[in-house]
Amino acid sequence: MQQLPIPCPGHLIPDATDRFDAAYRAAKAQHAVYVGIEREGERWTVKADALTAGPGHVIDDTVNLALRAAIARLVHERQAGTDAFAGPVYLMLHGVPSEERARELAAAFHAALYGDLGPLRRAVPDAGVGQDTGAAG
Repeated sequence: MQQLPIPCPGHLIPDATDRFDAAYRAAKAQHAVYVGIEREGERWTVKADALTAGPGHVIDDTVNLALRAAIARLVHERQAGTDAFAGPVYLMLHGVPSEERARELAAAFHAALYGDLGPLRRAVPDAGVGQDTGAAG
């Protein structure tokens, strides 16, 4: 699997349905943030994990707060399931209504985990995501 550009356009986000383990191992081997989408029936799941990038990849507090605010907003607007999870280095959204939206959100989370909050502000504009973009890395 080829390493994703940063920022990554949505159409390049891998569909890891039935291939999560291989995609995750590839990201880990490349010391890159894992991001992928998976089909679950009529809806989609978005997963991102910075652990694969290695111990030198640091997620800024501003980024963590922005990711949590965005996920809370998505759950509130019913664009993601209530079982959404946003940890310090890992996040997952179930119940995303379309593949296109899942790709957009995955690309935004990927950019954020590398310190660029611009795509997240555009993907979830009413979440109160801050204007500062701290470098994560």
